[in-house]
Amino acid sequence: MRIGLLTDGGYPYATGESRLWCDRLVRGLPQHEFDLFALSRSADQERQGWVRLPNRVGRVRTAPVWTHGEDARHTGGSRGLTGRIATGLGRSYGRRDRGRFTAHVTALVGAVCAGADRTEVAAGHFTDGLYGLAELARDRGGLRDALRCETTVRIVESACRAPGTRRTVHGATVPDHLAFVAELERVLRPLSLDWYDEDGLGAVDLCHAASGGAAALPGLLAKRFFGVPLLVTEHGVPLRAHYLAAPGSTLSAPVRALLANLHRLLACEVYRRATLITPGNTHVRRWQERFGADRGKLRTVYPGMDAERFGAVGEGADEGGPGTLVWIGRIEPAKDLVALLHAFAEVRRAEPDARLRIFGAPVQGSEGDTYLAHCRALAAQLFPDEATDPQAVGDNPVTFEEIGGHEVPDLAEAYAAGGVVVLSSVVEGFPISLVEAMFCGRATVSTDVGAVVEVVGGTGLVVPPRNPRALADACVALLRDPERRARLGAAARARALELFTVEQNLAAFRGIYLDLVAHAPARWATPEDPKGPAGPPRPFAMPPEAHAPGVLPPGPVASAAAVTAAPASPGATRVPSWAIGVEGVCAGARGAGGGDA
Repeated sequence: MRIGLLTDGGYPYATGESRLWCDRLVRGLPQHEFDLFALSRSADQERQGWVRLPNRVGRVRTAPVWTHGEDARHTGGSRGLTGRIATGLGRSYGRRDRGRFTAHVTALVGAVCAGADRTEVAAGHFTDGLYGLAELARDRGGLRDALRCETTVRIVESACRAPGTRRTVHGATVPDHLAFVAELERVLRPLSLDWYDEDGLGAVDLCHAASGGAAALPGLLAKRFFGVPLLVTEHGVPLRAHYLAAPGSTLSAPVRALLANLHRLLACEVYRRATLITPGNTHVRRWQERFGADRGKLRTVYPGMDAERFGAVGEGADEGGPGTLVWIGRIEPAKDLVALLHAFAEVRRAEPDARLRIFGAPVQGSEGDTYLAHCRALAAQLFPDEATDPQAVGDNPVTFEEIGGHEVPDLAEAYAAGGVVVLSSVVEGFPISLVEAMFCGRATVSTDVGAVVEVVGGTGLVVPPRNPRALADACVALLRDPERRARLGAAARARALELFTVEQNLAAFRGIYLDLVAHAPARWATPEDPKGPAGPPRPFAMPPEAHAPGVLPPGPVASAAAVTAAPASPGATRVPSWAIGVEGVCAGARGAGGGDA
């Protein structure tokens, strides 16, 4: 079958959070063909290029979702939108279209500004406005500059001042209105793409969004325009990430409130319309349920990780440094290395020979460098009589190191350097470093955040976040009990191999794809839709035994052209691309067409 893979700031670009997972999915399911529909997040991301794509990727269509100050050049797919506020809707819209545009924007913006007591009504207005704008964009070749015109600004101003609006947005000023209009255009930019035709998303059998939010928006339109099933996979929660990033934004409080409600309404619509949702863990699943996802549509599928690279460490009996604690990750405030250093000071009082090795690099930007410098200074203050040279390991109680040097050439060696792996985060989604430690057969001490408890499942010690004393006590307990460390490490590796491998992830999506398309409606060509595939719906392009080893015995196999087309049906729907006749037409197809081929 043909899968339309929808990404936002990830695959096929060389940078992005979903890059590795999507690449493994595409390469691990060779029986399917993938079309990529990718939104890029920055000019720098596009300059770094794409990863090398396998042959089963049929085509790639990309479009930018950048801030307005950046160059909006792109590689095809989006109809360009300028960075200025237009004075009007322009000559491209007649009076009727201007009326449609005004009505749809008024409904959408009114829903975003609505108070908490009008949630259900606002959701209905939001969907009416969203799909109304999508249909207008399709009919008139995109929204062009319309979303950033003076008419939109006036609509936002009126909605913010209307009775019953949220208190925070009621006091929005003109600069706030302008800032929100700019952000609204960026969020809704996928509506103006030229992906929504029979040669684009209308040609795929299934849309698979690699995240919610903007990535799933083209999938919503493909489902509305063509009836294509929509599968949404979330390993994190885009809405949660938006909430966490809002306090650090330079935008004003009214704009942040408007954007938060806009993203909330979009997430609710994605969860409501998706055919199936596959959260990466229970932590994500709880967020999805909180925002309206039907439990019957939810199926947890853990992200697959490469266990082979950690096999030598996990299967070996050597514990590395049995008195050494290891921390691995990106150095940033959310990882709470400050609490870890204070906890390690307590560990040193109980176990004077203990060591702490911190492997990682600061996140990009001044914040990461500043936080790393602060952690180094704190380590020097807590251990004044002992050096903390970042390049030395020897007798230093705390070291800050990067992976890739002579001492620690790769990630597996970093996990092998200690007997206990520590995670001290205050904010965490799916803890990848924790799973990697489990693959290495290491006992772990973690804070109870995100999906940590679900991942560990009783094979490690879990303590409250921001509690250095509890963290220290758990570390000391494992450092003093090598047999317990060994038992927990072995159980952790067994659990990781059972739940978190690439193989289990691919097996899950292999079954999900077949199940979704098997339940999807099908159609054939009609006078109203002459581009539809000829002939009645048929189940598979290739019999299952064709995938078995050996050579198939000779036998008659009918081609698609040899099958007589069935009469058109007024209620018929889309035929999947894999629906090519095999050994004649199935009984169901003959019955639907009213006769035999």
